[in-house]
Amino acid sequence: MRYLLLIAAGGAAGSVARYALSLWTQAHWQGQFPLGTLLVNVLGSFAIGVVFVLLQQQLLHPDWRGVLLVGFLGAFTTFSTYSLETVALWEAGQGVQALAYALTSVVLCVLAAGAAIALTRNLL
Repeated sequence: MRYLLLIAAGGAAGSVARYALSLWTQAHWQGQFPLGTLLVNVLGSFAIGVVFVLLQQQLLHPDWRGVLLVGFLGAFTTFSTYSLETVALWEAGQGVQALAYALTSVVLCVLAAGAAIALTRNLL
């Protein structure tokens, strides 16, 4: 039960962090491109790569997997919002921007996770 509460606390912290970063991005970016969600997902992908290596190298206790990966980063990143924003761009007649957003998101997130894994392994 305690472990589930820790995962829930990580999830609460991750969702609040995502909301705060989205508000900050909206205050500094007035375009129609959903930069806030892209930023959240790229940062989250980088962070998950770092945490993955730290767990793999046993530099973090295995319990942190649930708290950080499932809880915090699971709530911080948002595939559902990314999907909705892509469809909204498409339905608004901005097919090129929707496609650019979809491809940019996938490519940057995968590159961020891969870069974080490589960088973290090289630093350890």
